[in-house]
Amino acid sequence: MNPFTKVASVIFGIIALLHLLRMAFFPVEIVVDGCSVPVWASIIGFIFTAILSIGLWKEAGRKL
Repeated sequence: MNPFTKVASVIFGIIALLHLLRMAFFPVEIVVDGCSVPVWASIIGFIFTAILSIGLWKEAGRKL
């Protein structure tokens, strides 16, 4: 079991939670290099980071 994998999984989980909070409760305007990032982009970010978090957590639990 690699502790780095669990740490990465938790970090991705926190990022997924932040995307979910932005979509549901805090529609904060984010501007990157003068371009506004729409709230719907957080849907993609949430799905992507949640899948990474779950996948890494499962991998960390495997016994080699």
